[in-house]
Amino acid sequence: MGNSFGSLLLFGATGDLSQRMLLPSLYGLHADGLVPPDLAIFGTARSPHDDDSFRKLAAEALEKFVPADRLNDAAVASFLPRLRYVPVDVTKDEDFARLADAVRPVAADKGLAIFLSTAPDFFAPTIAGLKGAGLTGDKVRLALEKPLGHSLASSREVNDAVLDAFTEEQTFRIDHYLGKETVQNLLVLRFGNLMFEPLWNNKGVDYVQITIGETVGLEGRAGYYDGSGALRDMVQNHMLQLLAIVAMEPPARFDATAIRNEKVKVLTALRPIVASARDDTVTGQYSAGVAGGTGAPGYLDELGHASDTETFVAIRAHVDNWRWAGVPFYLRTGKRLPVRTSEIVIQFKGVPHSIFKDRGGRLHRNRLVIKLQPEELIRMLVMAKVPGLDREGIDLREVPLDLSLTSAFAASRRRIAYERLLLDLLEGDPTLFVRRDEVEAQWQWIDGIRKGWAMNQVTPKAYPAGTWGPAAAIALTERDGVHWND
Repeated sequence: MGNSFGSLLLFGATGDLSQRMLLPSLYGLHADGLVPPDLAIFGTARSPHDDDSFRKLAAEALEKFVPADRLNDAAVASFLPRLRYVPVDVTKDEDFARLADAVRPVAADKGLAIFLSTAPDFFAPTIAGLKGAGLTGDKVRLALEKPLGHSLASSREVNDAVLDAFTEEQTFRIDHYLGKETVQNLLVLRFGNLMFEPLWNNKGVDYVQITIGETVGLEGRAGYYDGSGALRDMVQNHMLQLLAIVAMEPPARFDATAIRNEKVKVLTALRPIVASARDDTVTGQYSAGVAGGTGAPGYLDELGHASDTETFVAIRAHVDNWRWAGVPFYLRTGKRLPVRTSEIVIQFKGVPHSIFKDRGGRLHRNRLVIKLQPEELIRMLVMAKVPGLDREGIDLREVPLDLSLTSAFAASRRRIAYERLLLDLLEGDPTLFVRRDEVEAQWQWIDGIRKGWAMNQVTPKAYPAGTWGPAAAIALTERDGVHWND
């Protein structure tokens, strides 16, 4: 296990994220023997549970969210005794003192990893309470779930509060997309295969598309989402992290410092979008329509009051450096879109001269498609000749070369992203976590776009639920002769 810590403290342990992701992930690590046999897991929230009722809640969560073929009665029976519970109101010092009495005897010897899965407004008081109760120090690590603020200024406030009790080396900021197998495979695809590197620049790449599409609406998140919107909720974190990995220079080593240094260079090279906000961005808000074959209400119908929050955003971005000068990066994300998808498309340039055109052969440019969800797939679209005698011409067709990670690694269990991240937190590996300067570079770019929207009076355009956003989003790319990869 190396430097693995032997105790974990979950704030927000009775919440939705804990039940859907964290507890199932911890169970998966336990069932596979990947965590220390004596790992103690403390849950805390305001809910008045005790050990027994929290274990019952956890058992119900496992039954609901873990696939049946992965549930093992013996593994569940040995996992649940790891769980303990201490109710805490983060505004009360006496609750933290009681929490410290329960946790300190275990954490003092084993080291303590703390996971904050609470509303961001509770980060600062929670960290202050932990410090006051003596639950900080060299043998403690802190993980924070997003969002880390809603602007550059507020993110600095959160990070300053963290820095008051924890060093940067002790701080693990989570973007769960970085725990996805396909995102990690993107690093291997780029830096483990010689054939891509000579073309992975403005000499070989025409443009890049990154799409994260959701079919759902608010899903009970109205309070958070209406104060956030698609730009803050998706672009600021997930999409900019994907862009950084696609565009980064080869790091000197596969370690946290080298990889995150290269990502920061990309994020700080993003061309600001302020005065050009009207030309380089499109915002939308879904209206009533048809999604999944059934009628779907509009955003304002679900929300219950007027709002100009965007539920869709499309952006034409540029990375102003030598590798990517002149290559547009198109970002698109939204709610109530036709399909649930996360994918990256690398569109390569065409061959400089076609020897087939005089024989009627039509070439398509090569395209690399990296699908993150719902399926994990890497697809290379290449040209091939259709079988036949071709006496009067040559028939060419675009064909896919597919690497299905599900099929290629059928014997390996597909893991929840949080399994990877929780294990790395316990073992102290920050490679797949976000450094403070990354967060601040992302927020600086996002704040510029929002300033541009205000200056240019950019407001969301309506699009029917179940469509790919406003018509202006299509026009955004067609100006460059580009069509979205729908």
